[in-house]
Amino acid sequence: MNIKKIGLTALAASLVSVSANAGSMSVSGGASMNVTGHTGEGRDVGTSFTMGNQLTFTGSGELDNGLNVSLSFVLDQGDEGTSGQANSPFDSHSVTVSSDTLGSLTLHGEGGATASGAIGATAAGNLWDAFDGLGTLNGVSFATDLLQTASAGNNAFMYTSPELAEGLTLVGSYQPQGANRESGTGYGINYTGFEGLTVNYASTDIVGTDNDSSGDNTVLKVSYAMGSFTGTYSTLEHDEGAAAGANDVDSDSFAISYTVTDELSFTYGQETHESGTAGDQDAELSGISFAYTAGGMTLSGSMKDGENLVYGTGTVEDREQWTLGASFAF
Repeated sequence: MNIKKIGLTALAASLVSVSANAGSMSVSGGASMNVTGHTGEGRDVGTSFTMGNQLTFTGSGELDNGLNVSLSFVLDQGDEGTSGQANSPFDSHSVTVSSDTLGSLTLHGEGGATASGAIGATAAGNLWDAFDGLGTLNGVSFATDLLQTASAGNNAFMYTSPELAEGLTLVGSYQPQGANRESGTGYGINYTGFEGLTVNYASTDIVGTDNDSSGDNTVLKVSYAMGSFTGTYSTLEHDEGAAAGANDVDSDSFAISYTVTDELSFTYGQETHESGTAGDQDAELSGISFAYTAGGMTLSGSMKDGENLVYGTGTVEDREQWTLGASFAF
C-alpha cells in the first residue's frame, strides 16, 4: 500500500518553524504470521501463534536553503499502552535534517539509538532474544537481556557525517541530561571503502544515576562478502562501575550467510556472552535460519539452541526454539 499526498508544507509548519517546497507523505505497511515453539526441561506448553502489523508514515521536503527535512512516525498496534499514554498505539518517531555537505542530524522522539546501539546487534542476529521472554521456570528467571547496550532514551540526537573519504563516515550521538543523571555522548566510524568489506566501530557513555551504574559501551563489527558467502564478526564490551563488575558483559559472535539465489538464503551463527560476575558460566547460543522471498512475501524459519542461559550449569537453563513465519510487504 502506498498513499501519497502533495503538500507537506502545512504539516511541517505545524511541527517546526520552517517552510518547505511541496513534498510528499507516504504510508507503508507490513504484516506477518508466525508460529514458535520452545523445548527444554519443564517446558511443555506447546506452540504459540503471533501476528505483527504496523504502519510507517514518512514525509520529506526540500527547504528553500537546500536542506532536506524528513519525518517518520510509526503506528504499531503491538505498542498499545506502552508509550506512556493509555491506549496509545504510537511507536518510534523522528525528524531528520540533512544535506550533501553537512550530513544528517536526527532527533528521535522515541525509538532512537546511540552510536554503539545502532550497530549493537550481534553478528548472529541477537540469538539470545529468542529466550529472554520465557519468564520463570523451575525457579530460574529468563528475563535478563544477555546483550547490554547503551540506551538513547527519548528526545535523543544522532548525527552522521557526509563521506569524508571513500567509504568513510563518522557518527555521533547525544542523550540529554535527565533526572538524577548526566547527559551522555557517543562516537563511531563506518567504513565501506574496500569492495565487500564493512567495518563499524562505536563507543557510547552508559548514563546511570551514580558512578556504579555508569560506564562505557563499545562495539566492533566487521563483515566481508565474497561471491555468495558473507562472513560477519562482532564483539561488544559493556563496562559499568558497579562493584566486582556485576553488570559487566562481554559478547562475541560470528555468522556465515550463503545466498543460494536472489530469493533464497541460509545463515548459521553463534554467540557467547560472558558475565562480569566471578564464577558465572558463559552463555552459549547457536542457530541456523533460512529466508525465501517471492514478490512481497517472505517465508522464514529458524532453529536456535541456548546453553547456560542464566550463566549457570543447571539443565533447566538449556533451551531450544524453532520458528516459522510469513511476512507481507504492501
